Amino acid sequence: MTGARGFPAAEYRGRVARAQAQMSESGLDALLLTTEPDIRYFTGFLTRFWESPTRPWFLVLPAGGDPVAVIPGIGAALMAETWISDIRTWASPDLSDDGVSLLAASLADMVSEGGRIGVPFGPETHLRMPLDAWRVLAELLGDRDLTGDAGILRRLRMVKSPAEIAKIQAACDVAGRAFDRVPEIACAGIPLSEVFRRFQMLCLDEGADWVSYLAGGAGPGGYLDVIRPATDAPLAVGDLLMLDTGAVLDGYFCDFDRNFSIGPPAAETEDAHARLIEATAAGFNAARPGVTAADLFHAMDSVLTDGEAPEGAGRLGHGLGMQLTEWPSLMPADKTVLEAGMVLTLEPGLSLSGGRIMVHEENIVITETGAEWLTRPSPPEIVCLEGRA
Repeated sequence: MTGARGFPAAEYRGRVARAQAQMSESGLDALLLTTEPDIRYFTGFLTRFWESPTRPWFLVLPAGGDPVAVIPGIGAALMAETWISDIRTWASPDLSDDGVSLLAASLADMVSEGGRIGVPFGPETHLRMPLDAWRVLAELLGDRDLTGDAGILRRLRMVKSPAEIAKIQAACDVAGRAFDRVPEIACAGIPLSEVFRRFQMLCLDEGADWVSYLAGGAGPGGYLDVIRPATDAPLAVGDLLMLDTGAVLDGYFCDFDRNFSIGPPAAETEDAHARLIEATAAGFNAARPGVTAADLFHAMDSVLTDGEAPEGAGRLGHGLGMQLTEWPSLMPADKTVLEAGMVLTLEPGLSLSGGRIMVHEENIVITETGAEWLTRPSPPEIVCLEGRA
């Protein structure tokens, strides 16, 4: 990738300053953060150790001053390499008090009695600590109020800085090069599971740090869904193959897919692919500051169903960044107003004969004047792979 790993301290200090300004407006005395992306957003603390559910991790952002990390001792050395200087640790795991008393004391240091401590809440959030520990924490804090964060984390993380956008662009470039090499690994007779393994290897070979997400499908004229793991069934002439990847580079995701025809495509396959590309272009052309997430849904749906999407049609894209999917959702109910700096996926889908589907996905960034592609957009013509092993 181009550029240094992580960000300069000024990037994180700017995030803290913006959060504290919104905290002041919302009457919050601190933010308590427990999840990997929220903690990394303010610290730069990047590790795959979060895959272990054993230990809780905490970050406290006071109304003034720098964040305080309250973390298991195993993470102290790595956290010390970030810009965070106040790092408080305990020996974890501890079956009787896994950091709760230390966290309560730290919060009491920064929040007076009667103060308000915000925690991210609502869709796409979760509390990464045991429920019984949460109850003990509330008791230890006395009359300090544990409440919602007034949407501060969502608003901040939706709008990316130029440095963040550059990292997402780099991740898209990595996956794009891997997609260009799919003809090296896929043809009739190759098991889909082998294609999945080899594609992840291609992503790593092209520079990804890891491939957190790879899904897709293959079948005659289409696939049944876009979330299942691969089977050992071999690809066959007439199959439509789709690979959808969330490759990670320096902690930021890409998320887009590509469709391939094994041998010459059927007319329905050709037409559906061209229509999906047309719908994606409609979403791209509609994307600009001031419109809503719902507007992008309707722009794409006007091509897909002439604006008559069935009830429960779901969404046609979403936010993207430190997580594979972020706020907002491109669906009729989401009235989030787009701003410059938001990174989105455009993900139209079509129903085909035999209960099968085809989807297409690209990544874009909202600019002051419209939108720019972060992925290299696919042409209307579907790529054909060899019909023989």
